[in-house]
Amino acid sequence: MSIEIKVNDDAEQCKIKVIGQVDLYTSPELRKVLLSCTDKLSKKILVELSEVEYMDSSGVATLVEGLRSAIKQKKDFAILSPSPAVRKVLNLARLENVFTILESE
Repeated sequence: MSIEIKVNDDAEQCKIKVIGQVDLYTSPELRKVLLSCTDKLSKKILVELSEVEYMDSSGVATLVEGLRSAIKQKKDFAILSPSPAVRKVLNLARLENVFTILESE
């Protein structure tokens, strides 16, 4: 199981593009990047999940932790273009209304 994470950040936003599978083994890497972005000067954190093939509950927990950290730092946090697999798990966890979900930037 693998994950690729690309980060593009500036003063306005920290955009994280996640590719692959987010599970028990790969979510710690995503967690590290999310928390790093919340510590930066960017006002907004945008997590693009359009190329995530699979996400389990540890991936969801990582996103929730990122959201909580962003709120604590008074930053906006949004999920961009979630894949069908991500949408399904967010719906199952009843979190589709907790996150700001954007279809495009």
